[in-house]
Amino acid sequence: MKVLVIFAHPDDETMLCGGTLALLRRQGAEIHYLAATRGEGGEAGEPPLCSREELGAVRTAELSCAVQALGGGGLEFMGYQDPAIGPDNTLYSFTSDLKQFCAGILQVIQRVQPDAVLTHGSNGEYGHPAHKTVHQSVLRVLKGMPQPPVLYTFQAMFEGHPKPRLMNRTDRADFVLDITPVLEQKTQASLCHRTQHALFVRNASRDAGRLLTVSEIVVKLESLRRRVPAGRPIRDDLAALLRASGCILQERQ
Repeated sequence: MKVLVIFAHPDDETMLCGGTLALLRRQGAEIHYLAATRGEGGEAGEPPLCSREELGAVRTAELSCAVQALGGGGLEFMGYQDPAIGPDNTLYSFTSDLKQFCAGILQVIQRVQPDAVLTHGSNGEYGHPAHKTVHQSVLRVLKGMPQPPVLYTFQAMFEGHPKPRLMNRTDRADFVLDITPVLEQKTQASLCHRTQHALFVRNASRDAGRLLTVSEIVVKLESLRRRVPAGRPIRDDLAALLRASGCILQERQ
């Protein structure tokens, strides 16, 4: 089985669904990673680990490290430039040309021939415009295909979500997973993203009243929303792999 995970920036794959990807890999799935950008506009660490000019190359290497930690797979980038964060931490999308972006996604889907696609949720998790661009574009591409792969989105809503800030509140979870068996892999993948460590721990450390480590903030619960176009029966081997993993905590019937 082939799974194509499409995301906006390096680290999205790990922090938002890394445990799920590691579980699927353990069950024999072939994972292909598609990043829209190289994260050139993000943070470089505290203190900075590289210059702004070097950040794209550094984060590319970090993502490659994370992919290996999660069990390996194909990795490619779509070549979009990640905009720098604006005043008052304003976030931006990497493109306004959804037609061109959709065409690029379709080309990859036609080449990879995935059985399932995994991507950002409808709210962009914490509302990130780039995450919303990816979600909307993937949805548009799959709706236009006569026989699309099944679509799953990550960080779906469920009661007791460990990080409500990341939860897509309009995406009710179909699966809640306890990824404890692969928590160490997810942690190692998180540690690969060294330029983002200060970002990872900032809010949690403030809430805890002390400086937390990256390992302390990696969560063991992940969730998915399953989206199937109305009137189109679709074979769903991804759900079968999730059930075979023995890690489903909740499944919506």
